[in-house]
Amino acid sequence: MATTVERSRGSNARAHVQRFGTFLSGMIMPNIGAFIAWGLITAFFIEKGFTPVPQLGGFGTHTVNGAEVPWTGLVSPMITYLLPLLIAYTGGRMIYDVRGGVVGAIATMGVIVGTNIPMFIGAMIMGPLTAWLMKKIDSIWDGKIKPGFEMLVNNFSAGILGAIMALIAFLVVGPVVEFLSGIAANVVQFLVNAQILPLTSILIEPAKVLFLNNAINHGILTPLGTEQSVQAGKSILFLLEANPGPGLGLLLAYVFFGRGAAKASAGGAALIQFVGGIHEIYFPYVLMKPVLIVATICGGATGILTNVIFNSGLRAPAAPGSIIAVWLQTPPDSFIGVTLSVILAATVSFLIASVILRTSKDKGEGDLSAATSQMEGMKGKKSSVASTLTGGGVATAQGTINTIVFACDAGMGSSAMGASVLRNKIKAAGFSDVKVTNASIASLTDTYDLVVVHQDLAARAEPKTPSAQHVTVDNFMGSPRYDEIVELLEQTNREGGAASAEAAGEAPSAGAGTTGAGTAATGAAAGAGTWVAPDDAPHTAAGNGDGILAERSIVLDGSASSQAAAIEESGKLLVDSGAVTGDYVAAMHERERSVPTYMGNFLAIPHGTNEAKDFISRSAISFVRYPEGIDWNGKPVKFVVGIAGRNNEHLNILSSIAKVFSDQEQVARLEQARSARDVLDIFDRVNNA
Repeated sequence: MATTVERSRGSNARAHVQRFGTFLSGMIMPNIGAFIAWGLITAFFIEKGFTPVPQLGGFGTHTVNGAEVPWTGLVSPMITYLLPLLIAYTGGRMIYDVRGGVVGAIATMGVIVGTNIPMFIGAMIMGPLTAWLMKKIDSIWDGKIKPGFEMLVNNFSAGILGAIMALIAFLVVGPVVEFLSGIAANVVQFLVNAQILPLTSILIEPAKVLFLNNAINHGILTPLGTEQSVQAGKSILFLLEANPGPGLGLLLAYVFFGRGAAKASAGGAALIQFVGGIHEIYFPYVLMKPVLIVATICGGATGILTNVIFNSGLRAPAAPGSIIAVWLQTPPDSFIGVTLSVILAATVSFLIASVILRTSKDKGEGDLSAATSQMEGMKGKKSSVASTLTGGGVATAQGTINTIVFACDAGMGSSAMGASVLRNKIKAAGFSDVKVTNASIASLTDTYDLVVVHQDLAARAEPKTPSAQHVTVDNFMGSPRYDEIVELLEQTNREGGAASAEAAGEAPSAGAGTTGAGTAATGAAAGAGTWVAPDDAPHTAAGNGDGILAERSIVLDGSASSQAAAIEESGKLLVDSGAVTGDYVAAMHERERSVPTYMGNFLAIPHGTNEAKDFISRSAISFVRYPEGIDWNGKPVKFVVGIAGRNNEHLNILSSIAKVFSDQEQVARLEQARSARDVLDIFDRVNNA
């Protein structure tokens, strides 16, 4: 009987909310740097700033042709035009690439000019909407334009649609959004005046553990908070989610009253959370003992109440939620209130978490690794029931299994590595006629016999492949699910007569890209992300600066001490090699927040989102070793392999990497490597073995 992932209505709804929230935050997060720049310019140069400058801050007057005119400055134009247009362009590009971004920005000028408030919400509506309409309009005459007229049609269609949507935005959308923004501002003011704003922690803190933090903070609170900041010079909304106090208090409670691995790791996690601003690092500690969410709720409410009492807030978003970022965005008249809100939030969270840990039989010595996997895979859900097939493993299916796909979000990194490891196991078991491919979730079709997917993507994969069996994993390099799949093949293919023992001697099918054997898959399968490794493919990693993995992109003693810094370090190597732009590194961080790239066996492979492929000029891989290891969401990582791939060109070397890291002896050799050439030799030798 075919087995599917069990999903409740709640988890399905959560997946929809996560997707919508990710879309909203996806328009804001790439532009957080611009928000911070505006906040810093405001902090220094406005009339009440640290170093007032009329020309920059936009206050005072100057003489022009004998008349006194006010200074325009930088503050007002940035908040009125720059930030909304960036948001609109980003949202449009998410829908329809650069063309969508351009028409989205044109349309957004209508809501900007037609209103008297910063139009962030309007930009988040008009950018994607106009891009979607442009995409639909282009599809009408796709392939029907006579040669030589393409540019004429494309340019004028974009211009006409942009102009029409700008007029609609000016006349209709702008006034409506301004009215709704006024209602939202009044609601916030009512919550503040009624002293019930702290109750929002009851929703915000659990939502953070469900990985809705970016959706709430950057998708909702940042636009509203920025509009409030323009009027009042600061906003409490920037601190509803970003306050690092609740997480710090929880982790300190584990330091003093926890046990086992949780106690040992909590100190380092507290430093990363409080100073580095990576709040996700404390989520597994809540998942080990869910009642501790009460501590973070009370801590968050205390912080909000403190800011309400002191009328304190931030000028601009604190991103990431580090105490350093918080202080940098704090105006002078709010410094005491903001600082106290962090201290008191941490204190309350610590006291409540300490009482819970001390009075419970379970002192927090649960399986941190399992809780981390739960956090990564289920996005905060307390049970992993949906991560297994019937009976806690892979169940027997009717009929043979001929096609297996390993799916991930982008289809180029995690799934490729996992597919290579699984392919090795299946080939070694003698099932060389079973095709193992990798693909992105978006490209999945209901043509596969078995789908292997990371836990957090299961809810998205199942509707696309309802006829297939589904297996979810949380460890790409060494998941026990791979052995269960081999056992399933023994039951279905060999015992059913579909695969004989002699099959082990036959040439591997398309996708067996581990030893250089196999034939290339063609057509639609390759287009869907098939791992192509033809017999005559060059198995070289190296070495002159033009290779996918060059010596200059190998660092044997990385300087990073945190997960985020390690991503930066590996990404910088890709940038320095000329393979990617700086925007790709930001996409690597975004990818890590949505789908962790820890692979197992001390390896992480950070890479960009599917939408970041435009930032890649050529395929490249970077390799950084951390002899002392770094914490990767509670798991030890000694090797960070940054990936930027175009058109599957990087998959051959990834196959070598997967083969190396699935072998403990080879991992030990990498730990002892003394030069970049040693690393290249290990990959080449294993690949050609």
